[in-house]
Amino acid sequence: MTSARSPRPHSARPASRGRQALGVWGEETAVAHLRTQGYAILCRNYRTPAGELDIVAEDKGAIVFVEVKTRRNTRFGSPAEAITSRKASHLLHAAQHYLQETGQQERGWRIDVVAIEHHPHAAPTVTLIRNAVEGEA
Repeated sequence: MTSARSPRPHSARPASRGRQALGVWGEETAVAHLRTQGYAILCRNYRTPAGELDIVAEDKGAIVFVEVKTRRNTRFGSPAEAITSRKASHLLHAAQHYLQETGQQERGWRIDVVAIEHHPHAAPTVTLIRNAVEGEA
């Protein structure tokens, strides 16, 4: 697990308009952080019948499905705590769907989480949790 204050991407702060803006800002921040960790971004917001995959990337030859969780505060728990067993099941099924659709069932893969805490007057805290979700769909 890596945790760091991340350099701000070109958009310094999320717009003050709601969760959707925060989510978009969080995904941009996550992509910037993943690139600094050596990940190659393959696609974003890949939709499957089981749900959406925020980011699909490659890291050291493995396909990595990345769930991004962003929070303004921890009143309702940390961003990482938002990955419930139900969400984990959806991620596993969505990952399997992606692998089948792209003919990559034989490749190594994993699910990571990027947890981002937004701080209004400071750089965000970005935590990368590798192999955050385990199991089989």
